[in-house]
Amino acid sequence: MAAQRFDRLDALRGAAVVWMVAFHFAFDLNHFRFIRQNFYHDPFWTWQRTCIVSTFLFCAGLGQAVAYTQGQRWPRFWRRWAQVAGCALLVTAGSWFIFPKSFITFGVLHGIAVMLVVVRLTAPAGRVLWLMGLVAVLLPLFIQHPLFDGRALNWLGLVTRKPVTEDYVPVLPWLGIMWWGMAAGQWMLAHRPHWLSGTVVSPARGLAVIGRWSLTVYMVHQPFFFAILAGVVALKRALV
Repeated sequence: MAAQRFDRLDALRGAAVVWMVAFHFAFDLNHFRFIRQNFYHDPFWTWQRTCIVSTFLFCAGLGQAVAYTQGQRWPRFWRRWAQVAGCALLVTAGSWFIFPKSFITFGVLHGIAVMLVVVRLTAPAGRVLWLMGLVAVLLPLFIQHPLFDGRALNWLGLVTRKPVTEDYVPVLPWLGIMWWGMAAGQWMLAHRPHWLSGTVVSPARGLAVIGRWSLTVYMVHQPFFFAILAGVVALKRALV
């Protein structure tokens, strides 16, 4: 398959980015006491987070299916992987500065960095990826052990309690979502390629552009929101 842009995939990723940005803005409003919400236990917010992360990981699987089908070589894969892994380290450093007691050690970018390698290595499994994904999703429901509760191993996901952290996306069960994305992408590219490569309607073209720059938006939007809201808080205090 010749290299090409898949606008519908980009638009889907862009929609997830917009949803994520809106979610994080609400989180930041709560952090600075402009609103009062429980983002850690209220199902209205926790289910949104689950849906947003699931969409991102499914899109990552779709993207890997495209790259694998197009014959992407390992050097190019590792260049992109290094960008994701480097940004994950920056997220850890930034979150430690803002949330020293609950900083992010294995959030969504950390999870994606690990899962990208696993998904790429297992891409030849084809339709078996559907079953592998199901096992990955169900395994943490049946296997948990205190051994995995520590920071050294909690990234695997077989924990008995969730760690105190602002973002936690362990390999299990989330690898299953990316495996399903890879399996779905391989099937679509073989049988319904237009589902991914077809044109998008005019209102969604902006989402496609955002989707192509998803990592940049992810890294920039939170520092921007924090700077703006911190400035508003400082101004309010100065005027009191």
